[in-house]
Amino acid sequence: MKRITDPRAFIEAETRAKPVPHAEEIRLYLADEAMDLWQKTEEELGEMGLPPPFWAFAWAGGQALARYILDTPDLVAGKSVTDFACGSGLIGIAAMLAGAKSCHAVDIDSFAIEATLANADLNGVKISVEQADITAGDPPETDLFFCGDVFYDKTMADKVLAFLDRTLDRGTPVLIGDPGRSYLPKERLELLATYHVPVVGALEDSEIKKTCVYRLVPKTGA
Repeated sequence: MKRITDPRAFIEAETRAKPVPHAEEIRLYLADEAMDLWQKTEEELGEMGLPPPFWAFAWAGGQALARYILDTPDLVAGKSVTDFACGSGLIGIAAMLAGAKSCHAVDIDSFAIEATLANADLNGVKISVEQADITAGDPPETDLFFCGDVFYDKTMADKVLAFLDRTLDRGTPVLIGDPGRSYLPKERLELLATYHVPVVGALEDSEIKKTCVYRLVPKTGA
């Protein structure tokens, strides 16, 4: 069984560098078809049951956050930011292009880390990366904390929200991009912007997703 010895080369070979639909200032290595890439990744790694290649697509929440950051650069100018569950690194790249001092991108998927580095190079920015599940530990020291499309699974959503609450407790603003995933904590959100974002129809329930950017607010009485 052939094994992937150079993840960067695999990513660049199996995707195409193209503009992000809702943030065309940014180019990413993106896949045209999810299942083919997922199957090829499993076959070449010799592992079944791998997570989907989230890193190979510009998801609605990430696109909305990227657009919001690019349109409001004062939000990030001169600040350190964290791109949580970074996937392709889209949010962090937007922050760096908008003038952030630094970005630290975190994901549990090693391919997401490689894709983030490749995409950062493609856009001429520098991003530090970390492959880890950081939700059980202390929140990072950062000026702004971004996360997109993380509320699609209840177990993950519960764990992430508890972590985000600890992040808020440190005084760090948390911004969320989301198209209305099932476990979005709607009662905890302050709306900042609304967009209609082009997405891959085969991965979503439509080809255009109404997607919002929110600020997470503390729990009542917290």
